[in-house]
Amino acid sequence: MSEHSQGARARILERLRTCAPAAANVGATDAANALDEHIDAHFTQRRAHASLAQNVQQFKSMLEAVHTDVFCLSADAWPAEMARRLAEAGVRRIVLDTSCAEGAALAGALPEAVEALTYAQPIEAWKTELFETIDAGFTVARSGLAATGTLIVVPDANAPRTVSLVPPLHIALIHANTLHADLHSAVAAERWRDGMPTNLVMISGPSKTSDIQQTTAYGAHGPRALWVVVVTDDDAVKPQDKPQNKHDNGAAR
Repeated sequence: MSEHSQGARARILERLRTCAPAAANVGATDAANALDEHIDAHFTQRRAHASLAQNVQQFKSMLEAVHTDVFCLSADAWPAEMARRLAEAGVRRIVLDTSCAEGAALAGALPEAVEALTYAQPIEAWKTELFETIDAGFTVARSGLAATGTLIVVPDANAPRTVSLVPPLHIALIHANTLHADLHSAVAAERWRDGMPTNLVMISGPSKTSDIQQTTAYGAHGPRALWVVVVTDDDAVKPQDKPQNKHDNGAAR
């Protein structure tokens, strides 16, 4: 092959290498955008008529179906009510973040019999105390998914994942207006595609596991009990408890 031919071949191959990825990327982008639009249309149609009250009701029902206690309370009433329930449950030590308004409100409402602690030191410094003497952990959820009864929690230095994982009782607070109908809605509304938290925890009930005989055990890998406080001041979004059917044996576990 002559020098001229080799040069022409090199130029042609270089142009192909330059153009081919761009063309492929355009096609892939168009296909991805079309798929995104199709998925968006599907979920938008599904939740077109869902109200906030319906989202709260479904969120509550889904959590209660997996042994979670759900309390729908006003912003003024929830700290005292949860403090009372904690005392009645025999909780003596609870770890929470007093730097946030919700944590400070609960700490201020606790009776003397219940001690509030903050996560102010590395786990290595108080691991034994944390695992053996803390009865409950309190966290504030970033948002939630009504379709699955899921809490979306973003741990930080003041309330790391340990707070919701180690104590036998986890109390999570969520504001009703942060509930999304489903995961698709949460991803879109919170713009996860633009940047997700480095540590995102999704909780759909207390810790549970089953052996080969399908015997369910709670607390094997985390809290044995989960309390969820849904905060709302609007009667229109408070769920109405459905009358219990006397022939109803309860939801499947």
